[in-house]
Amino acid sequence: MKRIILTGGGTAGHVTPNIALIPRLKEADFDIHYIGSYNGIEKKLIEDFKIPYHGISSGKLRRYFAIKNFSDPFRVIKGYGEAARLMKSLKPDVVFSKGGFVSVPVVIAAKNHKIPAIIHESDMSPGLANKLCISSAVKICCNFPEAMEHLPKEKAVLTGTPIRQELFQGDPIEAVRFTGLSANKPTILVVGGSTGSVKVNEAVRDCLDELLHTYQIIHLCGKGKTDPAFENRPGYVQYEYVKKELSSLLALADIVISRAGANAICELQALAKPNILIPLGTNASRGDQILNAESFEKQGFSYVLSEDVLNHASLLEAVHHVYEHREEYRQAMAASQMSNAIDTIMNLILDACK
Repeated sequence: MKRIILTGGGTAGHVTPNIALIPRLKEADFDIHYIGSYNGIEKKLIEDFKIPYHGISSGKLRRYFAIKNFSDPFRVIKGYGEAARLMKSLKPDVVFSKGGFVSVPVVIAAKNHKIPAIIHESDMSPGLANKLCISSAVKICCNFPEAMEHLPKEKAVLTGTPIRQELFQGDPIEAVRFTGLSANKPTILVVGGSTGSVKVNEAVRDCLDELLHTYQIIHLCGKGKTDPAFENRPGYVQYEYVKKELSSLLALADIVISRAGANAICELQALAKPNILIPLGTNASRGDQILNAESFEKQGFSYVLSEDVLNHASLLEAVHHVYEHREEYRQAMAASQMSNAIDTIMNLILDACK
């Protein structure tokens, strides 16, 4: 039996592509292990899959000044030692990394133990964690043709993002039962990312009175970001986070309002869901979501609303525009020639095992 270590964490976007690979890896008779941080979101997301989970120390490598910059390097060094011991004891045939800072010591430890590591970069240009891993990887998977320009030609492979197959099996009737909403009213699904977005949440709630005249709203707010003032509002439901119900909520949705994380928007494209993207600004990120959103807008997949112009009027205008032109957005996404990411990545994994 071949053995693979999956790694990645910090946000759901660094975990869900790994989850999408798990069924195919099991079909191919892989013994699967997961390395993540001690108590990161990845631990909670992976526990349902009944595969061994190994926690290691993790520190964030920041581009800006912060007190933790003095202590986190020691956490990374400790994490490397723990990852190295796991390489010795588990003796995997291959490592697949979806990124996040917890993956850095794992990929480096794999190289130092002569274990091939494949990494996946979702964004237009590599994040800092993946930049640190490039020299240790045998192959680098990416989502956008533009990303190939930033990667070594001999390692880069355009694969797209593995999409969880259960997302295609959602049932709108199950979503109606779960939410208590109507099956006959246009539905907006608001997704602010795994941790939620205060700005997106506030903008949606500010427009609630007008939106509820025409639409009903399912609002995934993020942990600790539901608002009791909006409970029991007819046509509006809010949740911190959902797992197994997400596919059905997407099936019910006519429009999705979302951040522009690469994995999230690739899932919207695969499902052909008309969407409004509100990318995280450069004040809170390196600007990768802005580039992702611009690429999707150019291809006719998305309506992009910058944080700088996000307000009551602009959000209402965006919603009405996308709903009116929803069929055009669906057709553009359905016509896209996205590669079969799971098949392509599985072939890379099998080749690396040889």
